[in-house]
Amino acid sequence: MSVTDAPATGPAPWSVSRDLPPYRGILAVDAKDFTGRPAAEHASLTTVIPQLLGQAFTRSGLEQLWQERKFANNTGDGFAMGFDPVALPRVIHPFLHELQEVLTDYNIHATATGRVRLRASLHVGPLPDSGAPGDGNGTPRNDTHRLLDSRPVRAILAASSESITQVAAILSQRVFEDAVLSGYTRRHPDQFIEVPATVAGKNFQQLAWLYVPAPSGNLYDRRILGERPEGEEQAPATAPAPERRDRPAPAPAAHRGTTTINSQGNRGFLNNGSVEGGQHVSFGADPRDDARGAGR
Repeated sequence: MSVTDAPATGPAPWSVSRDLPPYRGILAVDAKDFTGRPAAEHASLTTVIPQLLGQAFTRSGLEQLWQERKFANNTGDGFAMGFDPVALPRVIHPFLHELQEVLTDYNIHATATGRVRLRASLHVGPLPDSGAPGDGNGTPRNDTHRLLDSRPVRAILAASSESITQVAAILSQRVFEDAVLSGYTRRHPDQFIEVPATVAGKNFQQLAWLYVPAPSGNLYDRRILGERPEGEEQAPATAPAPERRDRPAPAPAAHRGTTTINSQGNRGFLNNGSVEGGQHVSFGADPRDDARGAGR
């Protein structure tokens, strides 16, 4: 191929000033445990996920947004699309709530595909959208999928009840600032929790925000996200020496089997009222009580 036959690639980065591509909101969803399902279900899931999304957009009053979706891509185990970012507040709510409701209704009667539970990620940024090949490709699109695969949103969906929680969402810092902190969506900032979004094996780490439309289980416990409860010490490398019998036994504890909650003032992420988050919860009797009892 001669130089004149080579496809045009445009100027190199930082070589000239040019217009930014249009800003687009990006939504991506992914089915939980897709690869663990029987192969016979895969084709049905590939078809049903866009159908469920379309129903949720319609129930949210966003049918036109769905019809005019940009650079849509059926990923097999999920779906990704761009949209006009002016709708970001309404995609956060009521769309995510309606998606939870649509999946709840679907899962009651699901047979051919089994239950469908989705992770969702939302981001915004400049992406090419001219109708040409390569539309939608760029760093914002890549980061949307990294957020979708990140540990916090996977952990929070896995830790919740499959009978109640059908959707776990993660928002980029930019989406949170523009649509939530600004007050444009009907979800309060205290209904989100800030997390470091990381992906195993990938050079990716960003601050992001979790949101669960229908929480269940003990999702107050930050240990779900890999944090060690406040005051919990690292296990010693070697077993401690046994307690001497000739030491005076300590006074018995006044209360046994209590629950301790320590709040650090971070934001909560539940949607059933304002919840102070960053709470670290430890349950049951103090294990040191048993050691003290042994010395009596």
